[in-house]
Amino acid sequence: MFGYDQLEFHWTGHDGFRIADNKDTRVIYIDPYQLSNKHKGKKDADIILISHNHYDHLSSEDLKGVANNNTTIVTANECSEKLQDFLSNKIIALMPGEKTVVNDITIEAIRAYNTNKKFHPKEDNKIGFVISIDNHRIYHAGDTDIIPEMEGLNPDIALLPVSGTYVMTADEAARATNEIIKPGKVAIPMHYGTIVGSKEDADKFKTLVTVCRVVILEKE
Repeated sequence: MFGYDQLEFHWTGHDGFRIADNKDTRVIYIDPYQLSNKHKGKKDADIILISHNHYDHLSSEDLKGVANNNTTIVTANECSEKLQDFLSNKIIALMPGEKTVVNDITIEAIRAYNTNKKFHPKEDNKIGFVISIDNHRIYHAGDTDIIPEMEGLNPDIALLPVSGTYVMTADEAARATNEIIKPGKVAIPMHYGTIVGSKEDADKFKTLVTVCRVVILEKE
């Protein structure tokens, strides 16, 4: 767990996080997938964010483990058809560039795509998120390469994929961090240790980032 002001960041594995706001007791899950018993079945999500429709980001089984009747699901527009089991929940589908406000938390959809591989085409309108909680801006990049849409986001904390294959390599993620994203406080690597990538990718990312602190989280 990493604590920043009133926020707690728990890495649930792969691209997944549980972000708890202890000031206003709000809980956000991002891309829950293969959740451990610590989180599975809690049904404590106020908001769930889903970046795109691949099975390791949109997992109905894992969503059912954290969603309750009052959970709002904010998702890439392409995910809508796969959320038929959650029609009793409020579902907000976003295209890149759109934003919404849920429980006084502003959520902006940021485009996420590959530039030199075919897994996440730009035309699919897959997304990452900028989450604004009080005065804190959190950027979850989703599955992406280095893209110009990273410019000017001004996050305090950036959650960035580092495994390569489907997303940025550790070198590319470090370059994006140092030259484009420039987080004000912390960068946290993700997208390793489950399908592709290893902690060595996270370690390499940490050695290469110079503009901010890097925190490598243990999977919970």
